[in-house]
Amino acid sequence: MSSRRSARLSASSPNLQQTSSPKNDMLPPKVANISKKRKTPLKENVPDDAPSTPKRKKATKPVPPLTPTPSAIGLMTAPYSSGDIDDSGLPPLNRLAVPNGTNAPLVTPETHRLIVNKAVDQVSPSKKGNIKSTTGALLEEALDHLIKVEPKLKPVIEKHHCHVFSPEGLAEEIDPFRSLVSGIISQQVSGAAAKSIKAKFVALFNKDEPDAAQHSFPTPSQVCASSIDVLRTAGLSQRKAEYVHGLAEKFHSKEITTEMLFNASYEEVLEELIKVRGLGKWSVEMFACFGLKRMDVFSTGDLGVQRGMAALMGRDVGKLKASKGGKWKYMSEKEMEEIAEKFKPYRSVFMWYCWRVEDVDISTFES
Repeated sequence: MSSRRSARLSASSPNLQQTSSPKNDMLPPKVANISKKRKTPLKENVPDDAPSTPKRKKATKPVPPLTPTPSAIGLMTAPYSSGDIDDSGLPPLNRLAVPNGTNAPLVTPETHRLIVNKAVDQVSPSKKGNIKSTTGALLEEALDHLIKVEPKLKPVIEKHHCHVFSPEGLAEEIDPFRSLVSGIISQQVSGAAAKSIKAKFVALFNKDEPDAAQHSFPTPSQVCASSIDVLRTAGLSQRKAEYVHGLAEKFHSKEITTEMLFNASYEEVLEELIKVRGLGKWSVEMFACFGLKRMDVFSTGDLGVQRGMAALMGRDVGKLKASKGGKWKYMSEKEMEEIAEKFKPYRSVFMWYCWRVEDVDISTFES
């Protein structure tokens, strides 16, 4: 019995066939030639088979393209190691917050000087009445606004804690050069591959330190001093090595400064960084949101945001298909912008929760 079962499994499972030739597999078994002709049996002695309809082949559904999510962007903002400047270990200070500005403490990549909003306890008593928001209260204010605008977000918010804009998240120090380089490295590769390439890239500039946990991220001047060929030994493609080297030159020449990224308007930051080779609109939007911690960033080009918004609006995202041009669109940009307009000035937080809408059943929640 077991031998028959094994034979059936071998015959039905093409993956178990390892050495047979595809051509031979398609040929029928050889039959010996028979010289004597056989008589055709009478029709009444042969039972007719019941007519059958051939089975239709199931069409393979097109798979949506990979959607960038906060987990894929983590490489841009997560501390590289315990010895890095982003991992200060200090408790979060309650600082002034700016919904339309930078809320992350930024570290200059060459001198490691900290640029940060003033702490609340440093504000004179006579001016404390003018404080609009603080890093300790910013996320709570944003969540209250989101639920007021769209009550269906309440169960999503209750399930998922938004660390990136929490008091602890807003206290994390960010090196903008490192964050942008990490974003370039992570483009069009898996998270594991990006992490490996980044570690090798950092190791190029820490050859005297055998402990990888003690490696520090290179400065723009160090990267400028390295050739493209050397950068490629870390696993970077020719184009990515050129992008990283070019970005380092922008910082080294002070064409891009940490002060500008901290103080400029979002529109100015977007305009200046998109000029840099290797930084597209989506990359800059994610940097502004997750790196600079700007609260009112919104990306219409992110498929994860599109999908989450469509699900929030009650649409069956599983049935949505690619357009005739082959591009996936769950919602039009115009419709996305109209919906997101109501969530100003906290569209970054709204966008973060759009990535997580499908993790929560909101079908029974009355809006």
